[in-house]
Amino acid sequence: MDWDDLRIFLQVARSRGIAGAARTLGIDPTTVGRRLARLELSLDATLFEGVGKDRRLTESGQELMEHAETIENAAFAATGVLSGRPAGNVRLSIAEGFATWLIAPALGEFREAHPEIRLDIITTSGFLNPSKREADIAVMLARPRHGRLIASKLADYRLRLYGSRTYFKAHEAPLQVADLKSHALVNYVPEFNYSPELDYLNEIGPELDAAFRSTSINVQHQMVASGAAIGALPRFMGDRDERLLPVLEQEVEITRSFWLVTHADMRQLPRIDAVTRWLKHDIARRLI
Repeated sequence: MDWDDLRIFLQVARSRGIAGAARTLGIDPTTVGRRLARLELSLDATLFEGVGKDRRLTESGQELMEHAETIENAAFAATGVLSGRPAGNVRLSIAEGFATWLIAPALGEFREAHPEIRLDIITTSGFLNPSKREADIAVMLARPRHGRLIASKLADYRLRLYGSRTYFKAHEAPLQVADLKSHALVNYVPEFNYSPELDYLNEIGPELDAAFRSTSINVQHQMVASGAAIGALPRFMGDRDERLLPVLEQEVEITRSFWLVTHADMRQLPRIDAVTRWLKHDIARRLI
């Protein structure tokens, strides 16, 4: 086996395609395809299956992925130790709102401090699981109970109800929680909630129902900001938007926590340590 073929295999798996992997690696797509074919021949295994334009890992591919990432981690760890600097790829699984409002605006500063770290930010519905090596680091809404994981509280954050200035030109502001029944409300789609911590309306009032629902907190934010409805938003989003006004400030404030989670085998890698320190020291303080 040519060990460099594993590097190409990993990039195809992460890009879910030959063309994307080729662009990232800076080599010709034909070369990527040829190197993959050589790797499959040497292993006598099919590593990918085509799904539309995507390349998805087969069961054999998933098994190889675990071993290949172990080799990659060892190489990056050696590089970090010998060079004294963190380098390599870090996959961060994080909530969409957190990524949009806190992580993305701070990436320029992070790049200046850690130019050799490539950061993949994953904001799928639900969180990738470090215990299954789906992510290197996850910022989760609840502390995980199982797996060889290291978890620590990143920070508490708070949510309020908000409505837009436009909305309150057309509707009288509610004076108590019971008044919310006569207003259009925004919430998550219950059957797609990946965490019970997202069930805000039920916590505010068990009989409240939403007129508009979305799996995306950014979509919910735009629904509220456009004047369509009232909704619960994290204060790090709502308090930063001048179009929004808090609703029932004294009656309604919800507290949640973000948990920082890494796999026990990876926590001491220089690149993982650099990202976790950045999240703890620079990002957490931006939470309201």
